[in-house]
Amino acid sequence: MPPPGLLRTAPLLGETSSSLICRIASRYGLEAKALRSRWQWRNHQPKHEGGTSRADAEVLLNAAGRQLLAGLCGVEEGVLARALPSWGREDARLPAAEVGEPTAAWRTGGAVAGPVAFGCRLCTARRTGTAGPAVLYAPRWNRVCARHGRWLLDADADQPHEYLDVRRLPEVVAAQRRWAGVARRAVRAGAEPERVFALAQAVVARWWEQALHWEREKVWPRRLHQVAGGDAGGDLERWRIVGRDAVVFPEVVTVADVLLDPAMAQLVWVDSGAGQPRVLRVDGLFCRRLGERVGREWLGPLAAADHGGPLIAWMGSVIRLRRGAGGPLGYDNDPWWLRREHQPVTMAGQLRVLGKERRAPGSGTMWRAVVPAEQRMRISSLLGSAEEQLLQLRGVQSGPTAEVARQLLQGLGHSAGLVEAAWKRTAVAAVNGGVPLEEVARWADMPAETLRSVLRAGERGDGVESKVGPGASAVS
Repeated sequence: MPPPGLLRTAPLLGETSSSLICRIASRYGLEAKALRSRWQWRNHQPKHEGGTSRADAEVLLNAAGRQLLAGLCGVEEGVLARALPSWGREDARLPAAEVGEPTAAWRTGGAVAGPVAFGCRLCTARRTGTAGPAVLYAPRWNRVCARHGRWLLDADADQPHEYLDVRRLPEVVAAQRRWAGVARRAVRAGAEPERVFALAQAVVARWWEQALHWEREKVWPRRLHQVAGGDAGGDLERWRIVGRDAVVFPEVVTVADVLLDPAMAQLVWVDSGAGQPRVLRVDGLFCRRLGERVGREWLGPLAAADHGGPLIAWMGSVIRLRRGAGGPLGYDNDPWWLRREHQPVTMAGQLRVLGKERRAPGSGTMWRAVVPAEQRMRISSLLGSAEEQLLQLRGVQSGPTAEVARQLLQGLGHSAGLVEAAWKRTAVAAVNGGVPLEEVARWADMPAETLRSVLRAGERGDGVESKVGPGASAVS
């Protein structure tokens, strides 16, 4: 083992401690595993389901372990503390004493200091003088290497790419520059930029799932083919997962700017009746203007009709704040509150599901494997619409008896219709996915023949496609 500090290895700003250890080992011509043997390890290195090591693995060190790392890279501990977000983080498995054996514990980067991404190898080589991989903590609004035209990908996914080429997509690079101004605007408005970005990303990610069936959407397919190297058609489903965050980034920044605009919030209030509650229309001013702002004049009605999504939830919060209704701050009257069900699934999560579906296609053991994405989205939209409708009714229980009763009964009736539509689509999805009709009928607490009649009537009445036939009890 070479003497500590023989070859100085400076940390990169925001780098993971695990990444720095790997780069030190590379400088000495060692395997990372050999260098890590200098520490006493309290647990095993995180791995993917397939057994490969996770690039986003992080290391927490005790005081003696930090001293050892500083000596190996030849850098003062103060410099490392400023550069490494995990420096000094505590772990119950590490000794509390300031002296003793150098000890380390494995974690995943996302559980320590936020999202982790691959660093740009060209920038790493320019800054350190040596080529090689690096892994950095990087929020999703700071993933563009403008110097080399690269979108840096999440490091927690089990996939081979470190970056996407965005040199032919200047709007993606420009969006990162625009975000700095949007973030400042958020601070002036008393909102946390991180929460504003998360909500905007959830809104646009929801559009992304629906856009596969938007015939008028031309921008995103062009960008997706670009980041896929010219043609994503060979593995479209996978590229839609890997390329999503880069492709939709310009729209995310624009939507964040829209949500912070007081004039746009005023349009939401006008669309709601401005004190005279009414159901939000698909041709409302806010969604129409939103479509124009993102360069899609036709998008307004589609966005307004997605009642189960985060955009309508934000609009509902704005309306309830204007009315002075809603629960305690931090829940339904907080515009930046992102419900768990609205949070977009990460690239790593989607790839895990895709891998399971491909290993067991059509098995019926997984809902996502047998129920098309459009049908799942429709069920979620119906449920979310019903929920939002009921929340709107919380603010109407005052005034003349006849008027309050009219609004409540009409709203409750509308919500019941939405729940019934979701119920039918769920039953159809279960039967089409291979669940015996008798089982579905038992869960629905009705005779099988009655359920069969209901599903047939639904198919004729609202376009719900069912494979239920005379005498059928399951999908043939």
